[in-house]
Amino acid sequence: MFTARGQPEPSTENRKETPGYTQRADSGSTWATTLAAMGGAVSAGEDNDELIDNLKEAQYIRSDVVEQAFRAIDRADYYLDEFKENAYKDLAWKHGNIHLSAPCIYSEVMEALDLHPGLSFLNLGSGTGYLSTMVGLILGPFGINHGVELHADVIEYAKQKLDQFVRTSDSFDKFDFCEPCFVSGNCLDISLDSSAYDRVYCGAGVQKEHEEYMKNLLKIGGILVMPIEEKLTKITRTSTSTWDTKKILAVSFAPLIQPSKGETGKAKSLRLPPPNVRTLQDLSRIAIRTRIKKINQGFGCRGVSGVRKNPPTFKRKRLRRRRLDTLVVLDKQVYASRIPNPFDFDDDNNNNCEDVADDHREQEERAASEPKAESQVNLLREKILSLPLPDPLKYYLLYYREK
Repeated sequence: MFTARGQPEPSTENRKETPGYTQRADSGSTWATTLAAMGGAVSAGEDNDELIDNLKEAQYIRSDVVEQAFRAIDRADYYLDEFKENAYKDLAWKHGNIHLSAPCIYSEVMEALDLHPGLSFLNLGSGTGYLSTMVGLILGPFGINHGVELHADVIEYAKQKLDQFVRTSDSFDKFDFCEPCFVSGNCLDISLDSSAYDRVYCGAGVQKEHEEYMKNLLKIGGILVMPIEEKLTKITRTSTSTWDTKKILAVSFAPLIQPSKGETGKAKSLRLPPPNVRTLQDLSRIAIRTRIKKINQGFGCRGVSGVRKNPPTFKRKRLRRRRLDTLVVLDKQVYASRIPNPFDFDDDNNNNCEDVADDHREQEERAASEPKAESQVNLLREKILSLPLPDPLKYYLLYYREK
């Protein structure tokens, strides 16, 4: 009998929880238990805000800018309707070619990328566009946000979700947005004369032979985050020929799909979009929207910064000890089970009645202190619609894509 516990290489100290990792039963076995890429590092939430609360408590989200981006976009919006009940679990999801990594993985990636307004970002394996859209909220209107996706049906899905976000989400009006642009193709076929980027993320396992290729997509001073050799790795380009490498945590990703044999040896042909030059109309729209938002903020209007919609009430913290994951090997067969920490029994017996009473008291206090729910008002849209302007101009300022 032996005990397997996740031993990631965390990017910060004092992490409250640690994600799972790939642990092999013995040196000659091909069996592995994989947790990190699938998630499960934090508890499931009742809604998007509670999921983010759990990621913060476990120290996967550590900066305000990343927290605001996660709260601004509801993860469930990127699920198919029949699977939305699983949206707030810290688990990966895949249906056909559509795939979402676990929230704990996305939050580690966002933190490692060290995003700022005006940067250029390349997402290799952009999928549903969930990560690219969150990144776009940070990059602002003068950034560059490109994604490469192999499957054409997934690109169509991502475009639908992006259009839905622009048309219907109040969060769109609370941020200066850098809209993602998705390109269909194999990310290993990017033309060598394409522009380099400030930030690059690859959402599939990179083989060692492609490491240099990925590094050369970076500008000097740029950051690349990718899974390589079962480790999520942060690489910073410090000069034309030097890089600083840091392992973040152990993960397991599906490998990059190689170009077809018929394409092997051919010149790389996938061209990425050129930098977007803003028109005078776009610059005017950005300036007007920014000015209106500042006016609203000056009047103390709430809900502009993308913070938690329903701040949690105070909860008494209880001491909870982890259970140990136990793997039992019998005649080369592996059985997974869970055993409780023996120290848990006394706490449970002694504190059970007290916990029930405290929970009841907390519920009563919460019901008495919570304000009545207020209807969400999009102040920016209301302000624009009230302006004495022609309707087409109002729609243009609202960024609607009406023809």
